Amino acid sequence: MALVPCQVLRVAILLSYCSILCNYKAIEMPSHKTYGGSWKFLTFIDLVIQAVFFGICVLTDLSSLLTRGSGNQEQERQLKKLISLRDWILAVLAFPVGVFVVAVFWIIYAYDREMIYPKLLDNFIPGWLNHGMHFKT
Repeated sequence: MALVPCQVLRVAILLSYCSILCNYKAIEMPSHKTYGGSWKFLTFIDLVIQAVFFGICVLTDLSSLLTRGSGNQEQERQLKKLISLRDWILAVLAFPVGVFVVAVFWIIYAYDREMIYPKLLDNFIPGWLNHGMHFKT
């Protein structure tokens, strides 16, 4: 069975989120060493949610490729549960939190950049990483 372009795209997006998370965690910032670390930032929490969501999407795609045409009822039932979990995470977590983070960040950024992303952070976080964290929905 050949891979569909959307399945390849989901793998690419998952790898993109994982690389952004790895680069973000590799940055030495004073705020990462305080209480809560990176988890106090909604942007970081959203990145983790998106990475988990696309990980489940890739797992669902792989499972559907492996179980297609097998006729095993138990595998079909497990695949339906996995699809339900994927849909629930999208509807409840990934989409609402993603839209909220992107919209609020760029609205506040346009209003007063220093309030949400001070110029001091340009020394720590490169521009491509900032845009990767906030242009995802």
